[in-house]
Amino acid sequence: MGADPQRAEEGPPRRVRVAAFRIDRSEVTNAEFAQFVAATHYVTESERAPDARYYPGVARRDLVPASLVFVGALPGTPIDDPGRWWKVVPGADWRHPTGPGSSIAGKAQLPVVHVSHADAQAYAHWRGRDLPTEAEWEYAARGGIDGARYAWGNADPLRDNAPGDRPRANIWQGPFPSFDAGDDGFKAQAAPVGCFPPNGYGLYDMAGNVWEWTSGQYPPEPSGIAGLPPQQRHVIKGGSFLCSENFCWRYRPSARQPGPADSGGIHIGFRTVLRAGRMAAPAAGDGSH
Repeated sequence: MGADPQRAEEGPPRRVRVAAFRIDRSEVTNAEFAQFVAATHYVTESERAPDARYYPGVARRDLVPASLVFVGALPGTPIDDPGRWWKVVPGADWRHPTGPGSSIAGKAQLPVVHVSHADAQAYAHWRGRDLPTEAEWEYAARGGIDGARYAWGNADPLRDNAPGDRPRANIWQGPFPSFDAGDDGFKAQAAPVGCFPPNGYGLYDMAGNVWEWTSGQYPPEPSGIAGLPPQQRHVIKGGSFLCSENFCWRYRPSARQPGPADSGGIHIGFRTVLRAGRMAAPAAGDGSH
């Protein structure tokens, strides 16, 4: 697990043992999440007003349901200020990915997004499953290839394709955040699950497409307010369609970063695991492996 640090938080490499588990072949889709909401009437965190205690100085009238949306940037935009290409959009949630007026109609097989860690965990528990640990996720992402840079081996996804080769993952192809060439067929947007070749374990989109929640923990984010506990952050893995070579470069199994403490975003989804102690024969149509 881990790597000689391409990023400081990734190393050092270490051996970790995981017990047997099944993991979803693909990221949880809009259709699957909709079944959960219909059955439970669950309301995601992006559909609720933020906790005012964590936003001192923000008027209550401005604490409305919202989520993070990528809005792009002009050519030449410096990459030291994410506020230039991200916007917190009121009304953006899993049903309305880019805000009011948008919808998931015709997008049943896209990965569900704008789900927080708590939302993903609630769905997993409804299915009698859980979120993967960071070690489980990374083991699955490597697809049986130990120590390679990418889920498919060491071939660079931008330089080592022969003419006619299928793209290996949905990632940003060009200078981020101003231009995505879209050579993989999806320009600055998520793809339906399963569009790209699976890894050695038959798992789709373990690199790119959308980040995926794990149960792994990052150091909590200090609240900055006396007497108020810090907010717990969890590890996300795999990178997304917004990960580029010049900025993020986290579409590698060892890469990791903290997800937001109380929300999701247009580029964060998840998949679930079933561990050995709870395993039974998979039901017909079960998408785990």
